Amino acid sequence: MENKKQLRNTLLLVFAALLWGTSFVAQSVGSGYMGPYTFLAGRSWLACAFLLGLMGARRAAQHHRGQRLPFWLHGKTLVTGGGLCGIVLFTACAAQQMGIGTTSAAKAGFMTTLYVVLVPVCGIFLGRRPGPKLWVCVGVSVAGLYLLCLAGRDSLALTGGEWQLLLCAVLFTLQILLVNHFSPRLDGVQLSFAQFFTMAVLSTVCMFLFEQPTLAQFAGAAVPVLYCGIMSSGVAYTLQIIGQRELDPTIASLAMCLESVFSALAGWLVLGQTLSDSELAGCVLMFAAIMVSQLPDKKRC
Repeated sequence: MENKKQLRNTLLLVFAALLWGTSFVAQSVGSGYMGPYTFLAGRSWLACAFLLGLMGARRAAQHHRGQRLPFWLHGKTLVTGGGLCGIVLFTACAAQQMGIGTTSAAKAGFMTTLYVVLVPVCGIFLGRRPGPKLWVCVGVSVAGLYLLCLAGRDSLALTGGEWQLLLCAVLFTLQILLVNHFSPRLDGVQLSFAQFFTMAVLSTVCMFLFEQPTLAQFAGAAVPVLYCGIMSSGVAYTLQIIGQRELDPTIASLAMCLESVFSALAGWLVLGQTLSDSELAGCVLMFAAIMVSQLPDKKRC
């Protein structure tokens, strides 16, 4: 039963990674119409509306079954957890949106998913000890990420946009660890709403301070904003919160880092960005790492 739950949670995170990976294309298209804070504000408020509607539908179903639970559960913890997750998510997504306009969808996916290395490293300082198998999987996935996005490049020097994406990876590491800390104590949908409400408020303030949003911008980027707001934000981040429950954070990060594979494939299919032999080999290594991470460890006699 426990193995089935672990597998289910991992598959939820893989589907979330699919939504995040394909959203790199939408973000890339959206960056041509509006500034990063305007894009974040639009997708965040859409995510809030989607999640609020989901909570309302669930509330109606509870009343139909005769349940009379409070609408908001664990209020103080929800405000604290949602606020912290939202602040970190806002800064991570802002750095990502700024960097993604300067590079390909595949490279942005690679830089973002460097958290696959950072999560287990940070876990050491939090008292966690990932087993040798997981470290091997991390190494294989990093090799796959390298082949996917950096092999054959003349220079490994980072550009300004790549530094922003590297900062994004560090911040997403912190967000994963915060979700891992708060998700067992909170309702997943409500925590997702709280973090996106925080992100929406912060991005809206920055939008009016640093950018000049217009209705024409939102009209031009309507499809990317809708996709990122509902699917990438509302659905995928809720799946992340649910999927991370009682799942080793290293396995969680391995599953979620598949977004780099999906971003490369989406860039190829939608934007015509071709994949070389080394990039395809990187995809294979990434999938191999996540599959091996799910094999049960041998029990000691």
